[in-house]
Amino acid sequence: MGFFEMNKRNYDGYEPCPVARTVGVVGDRWSLLIVRDAFDGLRRFSEFQRSLGVARNILTDRLRRLVDAGILATQPGSNGGAHQEYVLTEQGKSLFPVVVALRQWGERHLFEQGEPHSELVEKDTGKPLHFMAPQAEDGRLLSPDEAEVRKLP
Repeated sequence: MGFFEMNKRNYDGYEPCPVARTVGVVGDRWSLLIVRDAFDGLRRFSEFQRSLGVARNILTDRLRRLVDAGILATQPGSNGGAHQEYVLTEQGKSLFPVVVALRQWGERHLFEQGEPHSELVEKDTGKPLHFMAPQAEDGRLLSPDEAEVRKLP
């Protein structure tokens, strides 16, 4: 059974929830922090390990899982050495809004007023990104009460 087949299943068998499947792929602390660091330009095993302070065996496992899931790809080191590098695939890059949403939630709820923290800004202007929120097709911001999940029968 391949990576995606295993992640399509919950304890009862088939898992029809996209949130549950996504969490099965990137829902642990280390996987998300690796993806965050990849967005910040880290590429080598030693860079991830230095940034995260994670044990080698855990980092090896999470990198393998992210490669198997198609979120990261390996390529020869850019310096021509024997080391391989990990780069975000297009699928991995599409996790950017997820990482931004987690960051923005953390900024709003996990820091005291005025407490310093890193900031995500637009490169060209240096201005912070607008808060991300679900929108209706006409552009209106939606609250949780204005959306619903249509469950399978």
